[in-house]
Amino acid sequence: MNTLAHRWNRATTALQKLDFIPLLALRLYLAPIMIISGWNKYQSFDNIVAWFGNPDWGLGLPFPTLLAFLATAAELVGGWLLVFGLFTRLTSFALMITMAIAAATVHWQHGWFAIAPSDPATSPATVLNWLNIPGSQASLENSAAVAQKLDMARSILQQHGNYNWLTEAGNYVILNNGIEFAATYFIMLLVLFIYGAGRYLSVDYWLNRSLYK
Repeated sequence: MNTLAHRWNRATTALQKLDFIPLLALRLYLAPIMIISGWNKYQSFDNIVAWFGNPDWGLGLPFPTLLAFLATAAELVGGWLLVFGLFTRLTSFALMITMAIAAATVHWQHGWFAIAPSDPATSPATVLNWLNIPGSQASLENSAAVAQKLDMARSILQQHGNYNWLTEAGNYVILNNGIEFAATYFIMLLVLFIYGAGRYLSVDYWLNRSLYK
């Protein structure tokens, strides 16, 4: 048993030499998401400013031009910095703030799920309901309602549309627009903020290798 434990410890210690791989994967996963989001904001900057500042149909935020500029720069410039692993901790921190603000101002009112589950039996809210977490039962009831709406939508499309063509690229879902994606990106960015860009395949490593010993 001791021999097996020793071999396991040696194997897991050796894996630490590959710790740059998951960090690189996180960077390359997040980078295109941030870049395209920032690019879209840049192309529609005036509309973003109006949306940020308008209290009636927008977010009603103060200093909308400044906040729109900071959000655009954080995502567009920050995304490219993640690609190269440059200023990764600073970039991750700025993007974490952006994700937190997005979750609080845009997505919070819609709950957790980005895409509404349509089957209560497979919804993660089932686990929360086992633990009597407040709101979990309402989430499961919403899933049942979502299933009914999707069934009705499919029935209408099958009767009045080319259903096979309409669904050949994927099934229809109900967009819930909750905080799920923003929270997931926040957690991924938190890892990069704590551990950095990773060794070997980042500019940060070659600028200051002492941080990656």
